[in-house]
Amino acid sequence: MIIGNLTRDPEMRYTPSGKAVTTFSVATNRNWSVDGQPHEEVEFHNVVAWDKLGEICNQYLRKGSKVYVSGRLQTRTWDDQQGLKHYRTEIVADEMIILSSKFEGETPAGQSGPLKPEASTAGGSAADVVGQARASESAKPDGSEDVVIDDKTGMPF
Repeated sequence: MIIGNLTRDPEMRYTPSGKAVTTFSVATNRNWSVDGQPHEEVEFHNVVAWDKLGEICNQYLRKGSKVYVSGRLQTRTWDDQQGLKHYRTEIVADEMIILSSKFEGETPAGQSGPLKPEASTAGGSAADVVGQARASESAKPDGSEDVVIDDKTGMPF
């Protein structure tokens, strides 16, 4: 579980089988004092959201949005074109709650005009969908997921 701010707009892609996968990063801060001297540490977390949760994240989150994300940690490895092994640890989200009210009054990507309840496909209002989202069907029954290769970096995500 983390609470932090998005460092960039989410990026959504589709697997060859048509599953939505959205990636974004979240910055978390830790503050403490030693002998009266304030210290701050920032950590950056890579987040992956699948299926409907990924679509909701892509539609309603923006750089700077404050979010709660829970899920499982996953470390993936791959070899690049030069044969170097790379590692990437990320949070595979199963729940996301938008904590900032910044999204209120803004329009989702690709939509003109104010947010409307019909923007939701979950049967509730757009605020119900935006406020809390879960990814119960994001993984296959065996726990595996489709993999998408980024055309620019050659990195799977």
